[in-house]
Amino acid sequence: MNKSLERWSPWILLVITLLIWQILCSAFQVSEFVFPSPLRIYEQLIEFRGVIAAHAWRTFWVTMAGFGIAIVVGVLLGFVIGSSRVAYAAVYPLMTAFNALPKAAFVPILVVWFGIGIGPAILTAFLISFFPIMVNIATGLATLEPELEDVLRVLGARRWDVLIKVGLPRSMPYFYGSLKVAITLAFVGTTVSEMTAANEGIGYLLISAGSAMQMGLAFAGLVVVGAMAMIMYELFAIVEKRTTAWAHRGSQNH
Repeated sequence: MNKSLERWSPWILLVITLLIWQILCSAFQVSEFVFPSPLRIYEQLIEFRGVIAAHAWRTFWVTMAGFGIAIVVGVLLGFVIGSSRVAYAAVYPLMTAFNALPKAAFVPILVVWFGIGIGPAILTAFLISFFPIMVNIATGLATLEPELEDVLRVLGARRWDVLIKVGLPRSMPYFYGSLKVAITLAFVGTTVSEMTAANEGIGYLLISAGSAMQMGLAFAGLVVVGAMAMIMYELFAIVEKRTTAWAHRGSQNH
């Protein structure tokens, strides 16, 4: 019973939220130009499904391109930084400072460098999502217990063997945790970039719909972006449970 409730709880909460939202909009007769009701958003989603699908596909593949680059760069940098405690101590503060910079501020610079189009969107998705991946890989490797490493070295293992055969498998839960965070950030980065530096994509659709006072269409675009991010999040969660079951043994018994 508890497991079934836990599995269905997000959907139950979503339905309750939509019902309350619809009731409040109907009761207070909220204008759709201010805050559209779920029913109006659904109507706009059906009416403009072709347009929304085309923009959503563009946002999806651009996001996945930037996210794919972020995985490659993040894993490589994370491995290099995490394999040396000196490198970890030296680079981590600098990377933290970089992560504090608002990535949306890079969009005008990227437009100057690459022009309006897919370039700024892909790079914004990359810049905003590679940091969690890099940090989690580096942390998983750098926090390997010294006692365990000493035992393995006594048994004849080289530093490289320890990193590859113990450090990397131990970092996998960190890695999948970072992917679930990074994919949502990547969609945010792409959408923000499309709002200022593209003539396609959900971000462009949001600006166009807002300018035309079609708030229902704008919210429909937001729903689609949220749905794509949620699907990718759940996909990584499933892969994580199948490949790192050993890290979830304790939680599976509850």
